[in-house]
Amino acid sequence: MEKCWSFGGWLPLPRRPAAPGPGPAAAAPTPRDYAEADDDALAAWAGGGDRRAFDALVLRHGAFALRVATRLTRDATVAEDLAQEAFVRAWKAIGRFDPQRARLTTWLYRIVANLCRDHQRRARPEALPDGFDPADPAAGAEESLAAGQQAQAMAAALAALPDRQRAALTLVYEEGLSGAEAAKALGVSAKAVERLLARGRQFLRTRLADAAGQGGPP
Repeated sequence: MEKCWSFGGWLPLPRRPAAPGPGPAAAAPTPRDYAEADDDALAAWAGGGDRRAFDALVLRHGAFALRVATRLTRDATVAEDLAQEAFVRAWKAIGRFDPQRARLTTWLYRIVANLCRDHQRRARPEALPDGFDPADPAAGAEESLAAGQQAQAMAAALAALPDRQRAALTLVYEEGLSGAEAAKALGVSAKAVERLLARGRQFLRTRLADAAGQGGPP
């Protein structure tokens, strides 16, 4: 077990075979600047067995993976486990990553999303999502109550969203990916992402309207 995970754990990564070294007449290798290298360079180095390059990717994108997993599972503890597992899988597969086909973040998101989807198939969580926007402390009691009810209604609607619609909404509206990037991450066409987004928005509108019609928030 080697220390890598920046979110309080130990990330067990299997050892990869080292890339063949240069011959005796080869020039001394240029030192690698892990902090300044872009994702594609780090991925290429990691694909050759450079653990420091992969650690740099974990540090750079660990928060992203954890945030996405948390949004999709609505469980911080489960999300951390899945995000760590995602990096273990990424480490095993980084040698096959092709920057000509997708951005590293898109590729990584797909690993995270697949793990979250598998987890939800095994045991669908029932808890409402964490991290709701808190009510403005400066608002009056009535406004605070209304804000809390609205947040509760939105949380309930989000919790009831079908998994693929939630994934599409999270990726596009929260992570800022384009429709094409979201399509690659989800393994569907751009048109399918558009349909998922449309259905997701309609689902939320209907749920919120129903809540309002029943005398609940908003």
